Amino acid sequence: MPQKIENIVTEKHDESDNNSLHHNMIICPTILTGMSHEVRTHMNAIVAFSFLMGRNGCDESERQEFSNQILSSCEQLVGLFDNFIDSAIIETGNSKADLKVCKLNNILDDLLNEFREVLSKGSNKDVILVAENSFTDNTEVIIDSNRVFRVIHNLFQNSLNNTKSGYIKVGYYFRDNNVTFYVIDSGQGYFKCKEFLHTEDLNESLTKYNDTCSAVNITLAKNLIQILNGSVWIECNGLTGSSIYFTIPVKIVEGSIPINKYLNSMIAI
Repeated sequence: MPQKIENIVTEKHDESDNNSLHHNMIICPTILTGMSHEVRTHMNAIVAFSFLMGRNGCDESERQEFSNQILSSCEQLVGLFDNFIDSAIIETGNSKADLKVCKLNNILDDLLNEFREVLSKGSNKDVILVAENSFTDNTEVIIDSNRVFRVIHNLFQNSLNNTKSGYIKVGYYFRDNNVTFYVIDSGQGYFKCKEFLHTEDLNESLTKYNDTCSAVNITLAKNLIQILNGSVWIECNGLTGSSIYFTIPVKIVEGSIPINKYLNSMIAI
């Protein structure tokens, strides 16, 4: 069982905490500057690849490659704005948990299918997805699955951005009415992720590590975990890889009987 060596407990916070979060994202000038740079970069890429697709002599394989690049830039732009806007909404205090009944043994199925599709693309062919699920655990729990998925999605995207080859491991374990999810990679982003996870001054951290996308991803993940009354921590995996864990308290559905909550399975995808 991993030890919480760098723990951030996200419990109910007072107005001063909200004000701190508000400053971190909504009015952080470095975030806005970084987002402006990201938008220009991706828009320039979209225009350039669109021009190349229309030139004479462009064959079908080149068109497909340019189309994939355009789609990737569009997805990154949409993701960046979604994360920024959602985090800003949370920081204004206008967001609450939306609890649903879910079975633990298939809670990550849809996400893993999405991640498998992402990794099937050419630019990510050297990264392996490892899924660790408690497939024999039929326990039903009450949890805000949409927000949990959003956190895992952001952490996965962060790992993918920092892992050019190797593996990304996604899984969870269940104990004492708490579900702990984790995303572990063999990449190069530990120190940067640690900085953004623990920072009290986002401007200063972005000056140190000029990565707006990672900062927005991790900030939204922290804010979502706060809403879920959870905790998050990071450990180093190897020399520079990241292991990010977050624990969410859940309620077991009455009549739901766990078969074996400690038997895990592993699949490399």
